[in-house]
Amino acid sequence: MIGAMAVSARKRIADREDLGLTRTEFSILKRLDTPEKIQLFINAVPANHEIGGETILSVRQVLRQRRAHCIEGAFVAACALWVHGDPPLVMYMDCDSSDYPHVIALFRRTAAWGAISKHNGPQLRYRDPIYRSLRELAMSYFHEYFDRRGRKTLRGYSVAFDMRRIDRELWITNEGACTQAHDRLARLRHYAVISSRQERMLSRRDSFERKVSKVVEHAKPVVS
Repeated sequence: MIGAMAVSARKRIADREDLGLTRTEFSILKRLDTPEKIQLFINAVPANHEIGGETILSVRQVLRQRRAHCIEGAFVAACALWVHGDPPLVMYMDCDSSDYPHVIALFRRTAAWGAISKHNGPQLRYRDPIYRSLRELAMSYFHEYFDRRGRKTLRGYSVAFDMRRIDRELWITNEGACTQAHDRLARLRHYAVISSRQERMLSRRDSFERKVSKVVEHAKPVVS
């Protein structure tokens, strides 16, 4: 098993056996042959509001349960990219303690970076492949990354991490919480986006911007 995983982890294009998925699961990813199609699929998956408690769903669980939040969507996007010959790269974005970290899937076209991102609002979604560096890409999220009080909270971004470095059982076919995969990403080397002095000078988003940001694609279900 270890030898087989080592071989599949080096493959440029993943097939169904490499991923450990069923034919039905794999066929879904096989249809998503462009970053744009992957993003549209991720958008259509209902937001995971974690009604029953915190989750970190694997690719299999997202396809089965049809719900996802950012890291779960990034797992699916990275896996789909791998199926079509792109490396399954992700970036972990750090923030102030008043907010939540964000994870995106990365891809490159003509030496420029783009991103696929699951977000229930319009702010932290797809980025076209026009960014010359990972820092430039991360900074494209800065103004829109803010907490409920309008404070801009993005503080750092990780190196691009290749998910082939993690066993598929930890993020593709895991039936439990993908805690080990999450923790691996959280421990990556991070680069600060602003200095402490710049942080003290940040303005807050105004009331109109905060109001508009409350628009979501998938409403939180009412629990009786």
